[in-house]
Amino acid sequence: MSEQKKYRDQNVLDAARERINYVFDEFDNVYLSVSGGKDSSVQMQLTREVLRERGRGETFDVLFVDLEAQYKATIEQMETLIDNSQDVLGDVYWVCLPLSLRNAVSQIQPKWTCWNPDERGKWVRDRPDAAHTLTLDEHPFEFFEPEMEFEDFGDEFARWYADRHDGTVADMIAIRSDESLNRFRTLTNEDKQRYGDKHWTTRVRINDEYLDAYNAYPIYDWRVGDVWGYVAMRDLPYNQVYEQLWKNGVPLTEQRICQPFGDDQRNGLDQFRRIEPETWEKVLNRVSGVNFGNIYARTSLLGHLESEKPDHLSWEEYAVFLLESVGLYTPELREHYTDKITTFIEWYEDTEYPDREPPWTEEMGLKDFPDAHPDHSSKQRWPSWERIAWALERNDFWMKRLGFNQTKGGKQKLEGLHEEFGDSLLATDATDDKHLREWKEDATNA
Repeated sequence: MSEQKKYRDQNVLDAARERINYVFDEFDNVYLSVSGGKDSSVQMQLTREVLRERGRGETFDVLFVDLEAQYKATIEQMETLIDNSQDVLGDVYWVCLPLSLRNAVSQIQPKWTCWNPDERGKWVRDRPDAAHTLTLDEHPFEFFEPEMEFEDFGDEFARWYADRHDGTVADMIAIRSDESLNRFRTLTNEDKQRYGDKHWTTRVRINDEYLDAYNAYPIYDWRVGDVWGYVAMRDLPYNQVYEQLWKNGVPLTEQRICQPFGDDQRNGLDQFRRIEPETWEKVLNRVSGVNFGNIYARTSLLGHLESEKPDHLSWEEYAVFLLESVGLYTPELREHYTDKITTFIEWYEDTEYPDREPPWTEEMGLKDFPDAHPDHSSKQRWPSWERIAWALERNDFWMKRLGFNQTKGGKQKLEGLHEEFGDSLLATDATDDKHLREWKEDATNA
């Protein structure tokens, strides 16, 4: 009977159990790549169940790459998974190393490094104090280099693991093909090398080099309902982030637990704010070169703070960073500021402004909108990115520092923000603007 015909007579749970049995029959060494999310948790729990049924004293190893800026609930789930699997668990590689990660929240800082020893004071949380925790001071990976890419670490770990163990190696990965087209292509690619005739396996390749190791995807054909059905049927512990996502109205098919600064950054950061507010401020402050938490999270969107521009940024770069940052929290406010700034720059370009010629061109080398006045003495008067950043830092809602006046449309936007975000964004004592104070008092007494 062919595998395809046999599969039609099975449900996905029985098919996954058969695949896991096959992996342990065929491979001498098995490790599971686990993230603490629903899929990898279920795969680990199902593997544990299968090995207990086999009763052969077999074990599996676990690789968990701890990215530092993660939910506390994810770490708690990982600890629970490990504690509940001791009888079938081999080595645990809980990696807390400075890896370079994608930072999609800013064009200025496109990468950030988790567990960076130079930024220890900004770490979102401390490293776990456990024997299996691997740190920069103590780890077995001769291939590791600080700030190596996260993806490269996974490939090199597979090579290191295969070299360290005699016999065949399998890495069980909990990807499901219905979550993305790329995952589906991984499984259906006709050009890949497989183990035997199993389409749910892929030989590991680094560039043009094939390793003596294979990735196995035993739950590739599960749907999200199958995952939660297995959890409910076995009454298994699960990551409590999903409970909070459900309560916040996120559909099961859209629930993801990913690092907060990745390409789904707005959703990820918004989840942190709603699910673990005590972690929210640390996450925001972790990557920024300025004290973003103070500017946009801790006090008010309408606050008054001293400039915190890093020396390595121009005023234009700093202004763009502030716009990007506030856009993570409320895109509506970012668009409001962007409209004002665009109008301000267009006015400058269309106006015979005093000193339009030198010193702007000769002393600053600029042909377009100036970054700052040469002597920095007239930022309140001269058009420049410094003046724009100065207004953004102080959350000048009506942009009076750029010459704008309070308008009826601006007031309506402000009322909309207040309705959506509440009084937490409008601290009366955090602004020196008379009209904002009056508006806040009216809004509070309404």
